[in-house]
Amino acid sequence: MNSATISYRPRLADEELRELLAATSAVLIEGPKACGKTATARQLARSEAFLDIDHNARQAAMLTPQTLLQGDPPKLLDEWQLVPDIWNHVRRSADLTPGKGQFILTGSAAPTDDLLRHSGAGRIIRLRMRPMSLCEQGHATGEVSLGDLLAGASAEAGDAGLTVPHLAELICRGGWPDSLDETLPRAQRFVRGYIDELRRTDIERAAGIGHDPERILRLMQSLARNTATEVSLATLAKELARPGEAVQERTVGNYMEALRALFVIEELPPFSPHLRSRSRLRKSARQHFTDPSIAVGALRANPGRLLADLEYLGLLFESLVVRDLRIYASVHDAELYHYRDNTDLEVDAVIQTVAGAWLPVEAKLGSTPAIIDKAAANLLKFRDRVDLAKMGEPAGLLVVTSTGYAYCRPDGVNVVPIGALGP
Repeated sequence: MNSATISYRPRLADEELRELLAATSAVLIEGPKACGKTATARQLARSEAFLDIDHNARQAAMLTPQTLLQGDPPKLLDEWQLVPDIWNHVRRSADLTPGKGQFILTGSAAPTDDLLRHSGAGRIIRLRMRPMSLCEQGHATGEVSLGDLLAGASAEAGDAGLTVPHLAELICRGGWPDSLDETLPRAQRFVRGYIDELRRTDIERAAGIGHDPERILRLMQSLARNTATEVSLATLAKELARPGEAVQERTVGNYMEALRALFVIEELPPFSPHLRSRSRLRKSARQHFTDPSIAVGALRANPGRLLADLEYLGLLFESLVVRDLRIYASVHDAELYHYRDNTDLEVDAVIQTVAGAWLPVEAKLGSTPAIIDKAAANLLKFRDRVDLAKMGEPAGLLVVTSTGYAYCRPDGVNVVPIGALGP
């Protein structure tokens, strides 16, 4: 057994990786630094090379790449993007030596595509990893399965026991595997150190652009204040500028692209259903960090400050729900979107499977009857606005709350606390 399994916490990506290796020659695991990609890969790898810490491995990758590819399959090539040419050699090896499960590549940055690097289509499949969900951390029971909800089931579960103050702590801590067992102050220092390394070195290394680390921090703080919104480049540029200074939107766009390449931010694209009303869809993406703890770390906040600003905590809770739903949805080959039209009707998330099943979701920090009634009415209004003859009936309607019980309302809307939700 690989030594990495000794303290390994099982991930939902484990089975996904196993299935992908059985289906193709190579799997590329992508995601932010410290989210657990390498540990997950090592559960199945039988040989490995670490390009970030092994100088000899990097030299071999550049001079004699075929030597680096040798080893019992699956061969793990960790942080492959440090030697981007290895991509073509992996693809070529898959062509010359047919067989499944030959390589696992991991990367915490997506290098800029170039015309010389083959897409890898049909040989290399991508698997996206994120920090751990509440269910993976052990803070959610998973009694209510997202898969069952996508199949049309009704929710039913007891109180999962989470409270709003506890959720505020979990948002500050984040889902980073290396800090789950640390005290909260140490976990928050971990996130702030992550941000510091990102702005000082990772941006330039990943994107190859000159940058001011202080300006990157201000951008991340602006994104943190605007989390779960459709903030524009113009707004970000204005907030980024110091008195008497002008910041170009193009500059902000370059920084944003670098943050996306490092998987630090993950936009929620707009959902485009067939509508039977004359409403016009808004096409802007909604901004989220890959983990809400990054927003907290950028602002140097803590649970006490979040609890003193429940409106902002509500936005961070929405981002937490989006993070977990993305992780659970991946198990069911589904993607997340958001909805907003010109009447300002908004839906926090819409889950859609490859097969076409769709499930709109509202995330609400509170769980009072008035809050749930308003969220349910919003979902019902959205359903009535969609052309169901073309889209089909939704699998259900879901309100994810911070606390309470899971149940199905008489109008068919499922209410599920995040502490009961699972894959």
